[in-house]
Amino acid sequence: MKKVTVGPESVTPEQVIAVARHGARVELSEAALAAMRASRSIVDSIERDERAVYGVSTGFGALANTFIEPARRAELQHALIRSHSAGMGDAMPTEVVRAMMLLRIRSLAMGRSGVRPLVAQSLVELLNADITPWVPRHGSLGASGDLAPLAHCALVLLGEGWVRTADGRRITGADALTAAGLAPIALASKEGLALINGTDGMLGMLLLAIADARHLFTMADVTAALAVEAMLGSDRPFLPELHEIRPHPGQAASAANIHRLLAGSSIMDSHRDDLTHAVQDAYSMRCAPQVAGAARDTLEFAVQVAARELVSVVDNPVVLPDGRVESTGNFHGAPLGFAADYLAIAASEVGSISERRVDRLLDVARSRELPAFLSPDPGVNSGLMIAQYTAAGVVAENRRLSVPASTDSIPTSGMQEDHVSMGWSAAHKLRTVLANLSHLLSVELLAACRGLQLRAPMTPSPAGAIAVRRIAEVAGEPGPDEFLAPILEHSRALLVGAELRTEIEAAIGPLA
Repeated sequence: MKKVTVGPESVTPEQVIAVARHGARVELSEAALAAMRASRSIVDSIERDERAVYGVSTGFGALANTFIEPARRAELQHALIRSHSAGMGDAMPTEVVRAMMLLRIRSLAMGRSGVRPLVAQSLVELLNADITPWVPRHGSLGASGDLAPLAHCALVLLGEGWVRTADGRRITGADALTAAGLAPIALASKEGLALINGTDGMLGMLLLAIADARHLFTMADVTAALAVEAMLGSDRPFLPELHEIRPHPGQAASAANIHRLLAGSSIMDSHRDDLTHAVQDAYSMRCAPQVAGAARDTLEFAVQVAARELVSVVDNPVVLPDGRVESTGNFHGAPLGFAADYLAIAASEVGSISERRVDRLLDVARSRELPAFLSPDPGVNSGLMIAQYTAAGVVAENRRLSVPASTDSIPTSGMQEDHVSMGWSAAHKLRTVLANLSHLLSVELLAACRGLQLRAPMTPSPAGAIAVRRIAEVAGEPGPDEFLAPILEHSRALLVGAELRTEIEAAIGPLA
């Protein structure tokens, strides 16, 4: 996707990803420009009539009852952006900031914010010039929108604030605009407020997280299947008829993936009729679809929430087509905060059960005749012992991060904003949980492939053979201990990238 056209009907998740991660160019449709002109004409009429309307002719927050003289209303908007650009901490990733900017353009383009087309077009020009405002990590409470993060974006439109360069340096907004041949803009009434009163930061992070989680949950089925195969597990718990009698859709999809991934394995065939084989596998093997499937269903809930938010007008006040300008609470991030917290809990559990399979693979008492810690020469060599330590530490961190942010609230603005969502924090920690999940699954990928190598001369499934070959490109065959961190990084790159999954799907068919 090379170009994204933003109209009054909103954008798609795929378009957000294209702009945030792949640098797609942005343009405003004629319908969006017309919608913004129409809503601006209503604000202009309020100005002429000298009516008291929040954000247009009054102060903000606890100062909502303070009337602002017409001559100072543009000053009010500029002061708002400067004062609200009060974030602290490290800069947010470029993809988050780009997503946030596109989503604010989306909201303005719906024609309910009362801004001139110039304002949305100026944000478009920042994106197309690859100018990324420096947005600090801390500042948003997820109610009244993502005020501070969005203010840091808006400040660059004024030729102020900071910009993050491609190499991570911080330069002034003025220098960035000059280098791109762009000019600062002057805000009119209502426009400063419209630039910052949105859930765009938390929604952007949620959409990015949804895309990542969808891939990782599929790869969790891949690593689970490899681990089951390496531990001489049974494929019977993954038969479709066993999941039809408990019709959770995610569970059925996960079980179908694992069953297909295990097909054609001489390792599985080697013990299929062995009466001495364990009657039941451990929960971490047998219940993989129940856990990963529940996570998939949680993901679909988050998808529904994000889809609703994508077509929502998130601003305060909003300009209605009949000429009314009404205050709302639509900027409150509770729906997004709840979804992000719920998805973080689910992703944490996918990682937790993965680590349990790794521990089983490494334990000579439970791995069904694999050598201790998957080392051909345990004792002098420690094999993957410490890789499991790392996984255990990551699981512990994910459990801490699974404590909901959205159950917290700290009143602000002189008790005017007395209940906040912490949706920004929920979405931010969700991204951390998913990054951690990728580490956990990459440890399982390596351990399972080592286990399959140690089952030679028996041959794994076609999917297993592909995974073993790709891991062996860097890790080689099991042998004496070596520097493990680069091998784990290679495993993670295989897991989060598209190539391994694509090659497996080419061999066995698409995975859900």
